[in-house]
Amino acid sequence: MSAIIETEPAVFPAELRRHVGLRETLSQTLTMAYRALIRLRRTPEQWADVLIMPFIFTFMFAYLFGGAIAGGVEAYLPMLIPAIIVQGVVQASAVTGTQLREDMDTGVFDRFRSLPMARIAPLAGALLTDTIRYAVITGLTMLVGMLIGWRPGGGWGILVACLLVIITSWSVSWIWALLGVKARTAGTVQGIAMLIIMPLTFFSNAFVPTSTLPDWLRPVAEWNPVSHLITAFRELANDGVWGVDVWWTLLGAAVIVAIFAPLAVRAYMRKA
Repeated sequence: MSAIIETEPAVFPAELRRHVGLRETLSQTLTMAYRALIRLRRTPEQWADVLIMPFIFTFMFAYLFGGAIAGGVEAYLPMLIPAIIVQGVVQASAVTGTQLREDMDTGVFDRFRSLPMARIAPLAGALLTDTIRYAVITGLTMLVGMLIGWRPGGGWGILVACLLVIITSWSVSWIWALLGVKARTAGTVQGIAMLIIMPLTFFSNAFVPTSTLPDWLRPVAEWNPVSHLITAFRELANDGVWGVDVWWTLLGAAVIVAIFAPLAVRAYMRKA
């Protein structure tokens, strides 16, 4: 007489715990942020635009347009430096989407899926690490500006301005994260991002006063969310003034996160 032996189905590590607590999710997010930071250290070419762009754009715009727009370089710097910072950090936020798409194409997230970890951790960790990139761009651009004559008088407003631009760019990165999940290639993400970012930064009050713009373009520049961010940075850093543009910027950042973060997370969870 033979006995029938029932065997239990194999359980893979990722199936042992489907629900991860908040504390573990935060810990795993920090771990994935550290992984992304190590990746940046091992691929220094990713820092090329971050380290070089502040020097090139600051010198180029200051010495090419300073005399024509403000009558001199030093007079133009209070207007220019905040614009260069906002332009650089907003452009850098698009890297979130391209790197996310590259990781998904190379199968990195398939390996993460086999681990007993929160599926949102790789996405949240990547967005957290990108804030370091924003801080570096902000700090370097301010340093270059001070070397050529910029003297901000905002006191603590300078720090608030830096935090404001980093928080705003972090919120914008959720748009590119959603695009990175949905797009087919990293090149598509980068191309679409530049098509959006370039008009937003140049059809604004970044490099010229809106009063000098044609009548049909002036309302576009004045209502441009990038103009609100740049104006808020200028008022905080140069004069220490917390104006209405700070509130408009914070409101815009909150709306972006409220709309695009759930969409990006939902799309990412389906892929992961």
